[in-house]
Amino acid sequence: MEGAEDAVRNAQVVDARARNISHNVRCTECGSQSIEDSQADVAILLRKLIRDEIRAGKSDKDIYKKLEDDFGETVLYAPKFDLQTAALWLSPLLVAGAAGGIWAYNKHRQNTNVHIMALNLVRGVPLTPKEKQTMLDLLTPPRRERNLLSSWWRKWLGQ
Repeated sequence: MEGAEDAVRNAQVVDARARNISHNVRCTECGSQSIEDSQADVAILLRKLIRDEIRAGKSDKDIYKKLEDDFGETVLYAPKFDLQTAALWLSPLLVAGAAGGIWAYNKHRQNTNVHIMALNLVRGVPLTPKEKQTMLDLLTPPRRERNLLSSWWRKWLGQ
């Protein structure tokens, strides 16, 4: 009786491990489903292969490695971080950094004015912060309204 219980328990462990691995492996035919959810012939064969590998005593890492070697890295839902995928993983950070750099450069250009720098050169003495702010206030053109809907609404109302 105890041997039958062990066999059932072992079958449950194999099934649980196989389901866990199958949820992390992409169906090569469907592409958007895991092999656990797919009913394609390839998915059925891969589920059987995974169960056979578990029964043979292989670890989860060994099974993932075998699947990756046989079908390529795209079969796994979580590809490893290496030189090939570094650009893909880091591209959002690069884009955000470039946008931040452009924003900071434009902000810096707004706060510096050629007239003030020329006046500093002519006078030979740098302006005080108060003088610099006064010059910026005088020389900086007023900002245009950027809200297009608001300007369209004013035109429509005839204001």
